[in-house]
Amino acid sequence: MSRYLHTMIRITDPEKSRAFYEALGMEYRRDMDIVRNGEREATDYFFGYPGQEEELELTFNHDGRAYELGTGYGHIAIGVDDLDATLAALKEQSIEPEREPYRVREGDSRLCFFRDPDSYRVELIERA
Repeated sequence: MSRYLHTMIRITDPEKSRAFYEALGMEYRRDMDIVRNGEREATDYFFGYPGQEEELELTFNHDGRAYELGTGYGHIAIGVDDLDATLAALKEQSIEPEREPYRVREGDSRLCFFRDPDSYRVELIERA
């Protein structure tokens, strides 16, 4: 039997990324150094929501290289119970949405998008 485990994205500043994803309610779970030929090549940081096994893996490569997002990446989607309360809590940490919340179709849940410290898009969807 197969199951979904995690999604990995590359980051450039572990502290800023950790603060961003913790502000979204994720918990830091662990980190793991990737060592090749006796040298630390990268560090993986794992985050997830309490009570859920699935994780977000943030990979920081220690060689200082930069990354382009590419055209295939879309976004990470996160469900929230109260979008207004979530927006207020994020605003207190200077995290602002790309634009005000909206609905794709009348009667649908409200949603909005943010950019993480590396410009990855994160969608918040209000679960009604």
